[in-house]
Amino acid sequence: MLKMYGSPICRDCVETIETLHQKGISYEYHIITGSTPEMRAFLQMRDHDPVFDAVKEEGRIGIPCFVKEDGTITLSLEEALAK
Repeated sequence: MLKMYGSPICRDCVETIETLHQKGISYEYHIITGSTPEMRAFLQMRDHDPVFDAVKEEGRIGIPCFVKEDGTITLSLEEALAK
């Protein structure tokens, strides 16, 4: 199942969730601002995966973030939904 890391206070995350619901796509939502363990898990991924390099340089957080079933990490919903 697709995993999404995000926050309900992030406009992009809210819009992404609306899109996922409209398309009827199942996903597992990890709210990084909801608990310390979720935040730690996200930061561990963010601090070590080069997919986040550009967003970190821009001073952004890097959400929404998706982890596909095969373990691929992406910041693009289109890539997350590609087979």
